[in-house]
Amino acid sequence: MLARRLGASGLAVSRLGLGTMAWGTRTSAEDARDLLSAFRAAGGTLVDTAHGYAGGAAEEIIGDLLEGPDRDEVVLLTKAGISRASGNRVVDCSRWAMMRQLETSLSRMRTDHVDVWLAHTWDDQTPIEETVSALVWAVESGRARYVGVSNHVGWQAARTMSLLAAAGVPLVADSVEYSLVSRLPERELAGASTALGFGLLPWSPLGRGVLGGRYSRTVTADSRLASEEFAGFAGRHVGDHTRGVVDAVRTAATGLGVSPAVVALTWVRDRPGVVAPIIGPRTTAQLVVLLDSDDLELPEQIVAALDEVSVEHS
Repeated sequence: MLARRLGASGLAVSRLGLGTMAWGTRTSAEDARDLLSAFRAAGGTLVDTAHGYAGGAAEEIIGDLLEGPDRDEVVLLTKAGISRASGNRVVDCSRWAMMRQLETSLSRMRTDHVDVWLAHTWDDQTPIEETVSALVWAVESGRARYVGVSNHVGWQAARTMSLLAAAGVPLVADSVEYSLVSRLPERELAGASTALGFGLLPWSPLGRGVLGGRYSRTVTADSRLASEEFAGFAGRHVGDHTRGVVDAVRTAATGLGVSPAVVALTWVRDRPGVVAPIIGPRTTAQLVVLLDSDDLELPEQIVAALDEVSVEHS
């Protein structure tokens, strides 16, 4: 798998990242082991997780899988600032919460540092200066090699970056939802990333599953849309408002002899500012299909057609 620099930093990561949001819930520890093994065998290095994923189970599984020398063979990314301990989504990017969550994450993953640590979201209740102070602390204490943000729009990322720069710490990444059915990052964030030197890490590059064609006819029992935990998340892009994009992706896939998921993934992978889309396959069979994207470059005519049909989602 090809690698790219994470923004203007010297850190190289695989141009696909392996997401772990469902590890410990829909993905068992055994299946997670198989996924990580196949991902690494294909040259993948970037593993994405968060303090709040599966109530901490995702990070605990990673800790089991990355013992000893295996730890040095991956670029480990985690996030802090969102938890679901009470059953509800709680945002807290205060210095107290961020520092406590990072310490917990390190303990779960049995490591003394993460390679990339992100503020998981913008927190309207906490001064950004306070959140930034936690990011600086993580780098200066050696608990994180690089820091960045997640779910920040352009001005939020730029403000965070300016405060970090004053402390001599670069902002290297912003992880945001980005796909053919969610092109909002193109309004200002993509331009900011290329101008300021931080990389985009798109999550849900398959439009929460809809661009893979899983929900075009029926909802299968093993899909996210059929699960109580992820139904609301997966259902956002399912419906008549995305049907034209889904059909265009399917048509392109048929012409290229690949799966619709590969077409959608390749499209977002090669957008300006993008470093590595984060994929979340549940099985190794799904992962193998997505890895086909590493050998694919979309023809300009197909890119133009997909751009045109999906413009209303920008």
